[in-house]
Amino acid sequence: MKPKSYRKKGTRQPALHKRRQALTRQATELIDQFRAELPLLLGVTVIDVASGSSLAAHSASAALDLPAAARFQVGLVQRKHEALAALRLPDQQLEDVLITLSSQLHLLRLTRTGEQLIALVVDAQTTNLALARDILRTLAEQLETAPALRAA
Repeated sequence: MKPKSYRKKGTRQPALHKRRQALTRQATELIDQFRAELPLLLGVTVIDVASGSSLAAHSASAALDLPAAARFQVGLVQRKHEALAALRLPDQQLEDVLITLSSQLHLLRLTRTGEQLIALVVDAQTTNLALARDILRTLAEQLETAPALRAA
């Protein structure tokens, strides 16, 4: 006969599920703010770095499947951190990553905690890069100081 366990089972799952819901809700609100501040954006997604999955996303085109690319974007940022370590630049912080395509600009920015990554896609011809970077920085800071995330 097995000894009875007095440990509560399953107490961790609801807490993780609750946190995931709070993250998703906050990410969705952030997407709406991006859409309001950059009405011509092509796409934006908020990614959970630990899982590589998209918490929320918006795309102006069905061809731009940002959630499908989320895991690869996390990998790209991780490789850049490895490159900084190989270059022996430990005092340097990765602020954002800019990928320039022929007609698009892709901006990637980690939150300060490194738990979320925001990927922003804008048109290279119609978007002011400095403005897009400033909005990305501001909204990333807003995400990391969100009350829903601190309480979860």
